[in-house]
Amino acid sequence: MLTDYMQQAIYQARLGGPATYRNPQVGAVVVKDGRVIAQGYHHYFGGAHAEVDALAHLTSDQTRGATLIVTLEPCSHHGKTPPCCERVTSSWNQ
Repeated sequence: MLTDYMQQAIYQARLGGPATYRNPQVGAVVVKDGRVIAQGYHHYFGGAHAEVDALAHLTSDQTRGATLIVTLEPCSHHGKTPPCCERVTSSWNQ
């Protein structure tokens, strides 16, 4: 089952196509109670990363008890966007 979710995340990643150039194509899927409740991907270079895109569709109540599956680890540095790991952590700790 986890591999199915990762396959969905990989599909999401490919939606970014060449627009993400200089950054990798990344996809994310949020799963809760055995079903996908949000998906996201890195749309373009300099834009929100995949996990931030997926989480933008959810409230903190919805993320409680959910699992985030991402094709690349969330970034932890300041660049064109703030660190994704901070957004992910804050989504699950509220």
